[in-house]
Amino acid sequence: MYKCLIIDDEVPARALIANHLSNLPDFEIINSFDNAIEAFVFLQQNEVDLIFLDVQMPRMSGLELLKSLNKKPKVILTTAYRDYAVEGFELEVFDYLLKPISQERFLKSISRFINSESNMNQLPNVEAQNELFISLKVGKENKQVNVNNIYFIEGLKDYIKIATTEGILVVYERLRTMEKILPESRFFRIHKSFIVAKEQITNWNTNSVTVNNRNIPIGRTYKNDFLERVKD
Repeated sequence: MYKCLIIDDEVPARALIANHLSNLPDFEIINSFDNAIEAFVFLQQNEVDLIFLDVQMPRMSGLELLKSLNKKPKVILTTAYRDYAVEGFELEVFDYLLKPISQERFLKSISRFINSESNMNQLPNVEAQNELFISLKVGKENKQVNVNNIYFIEGLKDYIKIATTEGILVVYERLRTMEKILPESRFFRIHKSFIVAKEQITNWNTNSVTVNNRNIPIGRTYKNDFLERVKD
């Protein structure tokens, strides 16, 4: 059962999402809020799997709420405006639904969410199990990827590119998911859009690293952690 949270200051918008979810037996609405501040308090004490989040709300916007969360569940933004798409995906939202939300578009997003959760459950924690392979869905096939062969992973909108010794793999997954399943001792998250393999770094300074002849920037948020760990 997936636990869902609806956050929107408009009653009809909350009702529409609730109605769409009512036909899905694997999804449970555990709460809904008309403002982001009360939702923030709730999220400090409760875990959810999926948030449907409006952007424009009084006092605190949906994007401000996202930025304030230390632990972020998957988020589907729901808004009448296209202007927030870029910022939303920079914050690694799972999807972006434009109001009015049709049932067809809603179900497409839900289907992607279920697939991503299934893929995540299939991906073993390689550090805990001391395995060297992870299973990734590439196109319509599941592919076993040796983590030793990974140079770096680049996050783009709703998919990632994995640079390996065998070439580039395109996977419809989130960068955060890969960060969770890869061995922390061997991979660095150095930027909101990049994870790199420690053993594949051929050169580095305080602003960037070189991996497989690719110069990759170090994000300001990740710099201190990288500089501490790279010396180990």
